Amino acid sequence: MLRRAPYRADHVGSLLRPPAIHEARKHCFSGSVGSDRFGTSDQLREAEDIAIAEVVKMQESIGLLATTDGEYRRWFWHFDFMGALSGIELVERNEGVQFHGIQIPPIHPTITGRINFPDNHPMLDHFRYLASVTNVQPKMSIPGPSCCHFRIAKADIAPPEYADVEVLFSDLTKTYSKAVREFYKAGCRYLQMDDIFFAYLCDPNQREQKKAEGLDPDWLITQYAKMMHDAIEDRPEDMVIAMHLCRGNFRSTWAVEGAYDPAADAVFNQTGVDVYFMEYDSERAGSLHPLRLLPKGSKRVMPGFITTKDGRLESIDTIESRIEEASKFVDIDQLGIAPQCGFASTEEGNSLSEDQQKRKLELIVSIAEKVWGGIDA
Repeated sequence: MLRRAPYRADHVGSLLRPPAIHEARKHCFSGSVGSDRFGTSDQLREAEDIAIAEVVKMQESIGLLATTDGEYRRWFWHFDFMGALSGIELVERNEGVQFHGIQIPPIHPTITGRINFPDNHPMLDHFRYLASVTNVQPKMSIPGPSCCHFRIAKADIAPPEYADVEVLFSDLTKTYSKAVREFYKAGCRYLQMDDIFFAYLCDPNQREQKKAEGLDPDWLITQYAKMMHDAIEDRPEDMVIAMHLCRGNFRSTWAVEGAYDPAADAVFNQTGVDVYFMEYDSERAGSLHPLRLLPKGSKRVMPGFITTKDGRLESIDTIESRIEEASKFVDIDQLGIAPQCGFASTEEGNSLSEDQQKRKLELIVSIAEKVWGGIDA
């Protein structure tokens, strides 16, 4: 029996889509960047099933003890999940969110009714298929509850009840609490919430924008932490919850910058999360000093010292040195290693090859074996 998560080496979740997936999606969708691309078909599902089984074998062959489906069935890491919630609709407009030198496709989530997690949410079946083709622990990643507030403009929130933002937060908490229960019923014991907007609220420009909207960014951080905490509080003891934090990842670009300091205490001490995947591949993430706030015990940080934004392969010595630096702030027994983000947060993917992606995954396994004596040490 393999030990359950957390592991010393792991990855965030998304992987570069192989050519077969790209071709199948071209045949199944009209070419619009609109919400019709969030559908499916028998032809596409068959291509996805085959590709997912293959990428799971790749992960297992490397020695990883947790596998993902690479998010192969998604166009976007968060919009596919959000668009399948009751009460949220995706619409296409003229402009998308601005990243560094590029805009993402112009999809905008809107709230049209009270939000809920439907019993037939498609990602439950996504998980079931993943579990059926892996011999190790299947991990599911979904966007965290803050996405359904941070990414939705106030003008796009229709229900009058949600004029009181705390009512919206209450519904989001209930929605995610149900999601946790339903994924558990489906067999999921390792669920990751990509709750990147804690990191966004560490960016000076983003903080000023929220103030201009009449929202105190520090209050938002505590409210986002409370939503996460209350949503996962009643999970069974054998269910591990992870959180991923980054500053944007679209075609190797980024959106924000800023050290974790404003959010670190809330993230580590108020969310109730077990494992933290934290972007640390550039100076935009700031110093490792916030890691000192991780409480002693069983919680684990997976610092993302290895970038997914390009194909250059980091040296083991360099990463070892960074792990040693991190251990000055947190016990090395509470550390692991992971890439800084997914390799393909959207179907377009980042600027590296599948071979370079595999080498980076092999690297984290090698580092775990050298530093801790194994992935499940």
